[in-house]
Amino acid sequence: MEKKLIGKVALVTGGAQGIGKAVAMRLASEGADIAVVDVDETKAAAAVKEIEEKGGRALSFGIDLSDIPSIKPMIGHVVDHFKHIDILVSAAGVVQYKKMLELTEEEWDWILDINLKGMTFCMQAVGIQMTKQARETGRPGKIVNISSISGRRGRSLHIHYAASKAAVISITQSAALALAPYKINVNAVCPGIVPTRMWDQLEREKAQIDGSEEGQAMSSFVERIPLKRTGSPEEIAGVVAFFCSTDADYITGQTLNVDGGFEMS
Repeated sequence: MEKKLIGKVALVTGGAQGIGKAVAMRLASEGADIAVVDVDETKAAAAVKEIEEKGGRALSFGIDLSDIPSIKPMIGHVVDHFKHIDILVSAAGVVQYKKMLELTEEEWDWILDINLKGMTFCMQAVGIQMTKQARETGRPGKIVNISSISGRRGRSLHIHYAASKAAVISITQSAALALAPYKINVNAVCPGIVPTRMWDQLEREKAQIDGSEEGQAMSSFVERIPLKRTGSPEEIAGVVAFFCSTDADYITGQTLNVDGGFEMS
């Protein structure tokens, strides 16, 4: 594999598991130094160990991004250690199946605080650092936000999750406009059905709601995917790596579905 990210420093939220970990490993394999941020401190440290065993450099942070005051010190620590930040991938997120008429305010706030508020203020903090670098050295930056195909249209069983991911798409476009003068590209990726721990959770919740057997939800979705299969975390990571490379220098404010053709708009 050609190493296109040598000399770059990438901060990956949600980087200890699922799609986020696949992204962290892919960017490390392309030469980037990695800051792994995850609410699970033990798994974040394990991801760092795995990167280091393969010859990479990495730091871990056990942080809940809904705790906004914790973000700025974390960014400062990354800069103190690696001297700069060139890439931010926001993959941290939570999901829940819940009927609209039963959704509580606490559940709404939980989803939006992590998926949207935490992502936005992490992007703001990194954006401040990246614009400083751009002014002082002309160093460009890349930001990639992980949305979801659930952000492309309404979802009756997780309106709060769908709302958060639709907002990620909008905020990606707004940030792309705000940061373009500093040579900072901001794009988003909408994964489709990818077997991860989060999908296992959705299978259990859907089975409880409608009495179906676990596994039926995925089977139903796969039947509607033109390519007739689920995706893998590594396939999502490959698209993210493209957005982080110089190959995507003339792309900003875009959201790409990586879903086997499930959504075509």
